[in-house]
Amino acid sequence: MHPYYSILLIDDDPINNLINRRLISKIDVSDKIEEYLEAEKAIERIHELKGKEKLLILLDINMPVMNGWDFLNRYMNEFTDRNDKIVMLSSSIDFQDRQKALNYEVVHNFLEKPLTPEKMKSIL
Repeated sequence: MHPYYSILLIDDDPINNLINRRLISKIDVSDKIEEYLEAEKAIERIHELKGKEKLLILLDINMPVMNGWDFLNRYMNEFTDRNDKIVMLSSSIDFQDRQKALNYEVVHNFLEKPLTPEKMKSIL
């Protein structure tokens, strides 16, 4: 049995999602990997799930319409009963972004792109 019901890749760059999907599928941590180019669509998907279905969410910061910070704020307000693992996966090397991310109690880690097998194993 896998530790996560599904892994959500939330990044507006389809190439990043494709690369991350391939890397994650080799590690075999979930039967489902879902990609979202828009954070709003990921929020909608989470609403469809039962609270017991634990997710691993890899979240980019810089996205149009709803950025990673907006997603985190909505997540914290709307999903207080969930126990998902959220990891910020960003190209930002700004220390303030790292600090801000880790101030959210739902964020477990902040990793710089690109995702590597070693970084994925550190998440797990």
